[in-house]
Amino acid sequence: MKVLDSFSLTGKTALITGGAGLFGRQIVESLAEAGAETFMASRNLAELEKVAGEFRDRGLRVTALELDLGNEKSIEKTIAEIVNRSGRLDILINNAVTRSACAKWSLSMDDFDRSLRVNASGLFCITRLAAEEMKKRQSGSIVNVGSYMGLLGPNPVNYEGTDMFSRDASPIYFYEKGGMVNFTRFAASVLGIHGIRVNCINPGGFLHHQPEAFIRQYSANTMLGRLANDTDLKGVIVFLASDASLYLTGCNIPVDGGYTAK
Repeated sequence: MKVLDSFSLTGKTALITGGAGLFGRQIVESLAEAGAETFMASRNLAELEKVAGEFRDRGLRVTALELDLGNEKSIEKTIAEIVNRSGRLDILINNAVTRSACAKWSLSMDDFDRSLRVNASGLFCITRLAAEEMKKRQSGSIVNVGSYMGLLGPNPVNYEGTDMFSRDASPIYFYEKGGMVNFTRFAASVLGIHGIRVNCINPGGFLHHQPEAFIRQYSANTMLGRLANDTDLKGVIVFLASDASLYLTGCNIPVDGGYTAK
């Protein structure tokens, strides 16, 4: 196989949780452009369908499905529907996240648990069920979408002159994304014998209408001098989802312009 051919996802079926947000849209686009039959799934089916329709208008094979990651039966139903429609599941991108519990350090245990239900328990459940389908073919790729916030603590300097950060903020997002890093290693270790690879990307800050002070200060802390844009994740997603990365598993890859390396 020629090296460029190894990046093709033609003949493969992919599921991405979420898909209408900042990272999700470009991830869906990259998978579909590389040839995969792509399913995007979240609770907000109407919003997903708008995005899926835009991609279908371009000739890409994208389907929107309803999925509640806090509900095990919903996860089971979504996986079953994809297999029923496509006959297989080769790629899982764990992209969806709820940030409803990020408000305060004084968060109640119940609120903390509600976030963990989706971002930790749901992540595990859908990974386990997708892997069961991948085992049937002894191959597959699972990519977790983490964050630089799972690798580092917050840097208050980035937020000076803005109201974006409070020292009374909840640690839940950092807690969950940090856990995703080691969950990736664990899942890779138990699924590798079945030819299933599990990797994690950790994106940096995404340029999206932030205050000028934050953009300036955050950018100064990267090596490339900028925040991420709406195409920066496409290449690494296709690489990890495809046969181009067949000997990579258990990796946590910062995609952050050098922020965590500085």
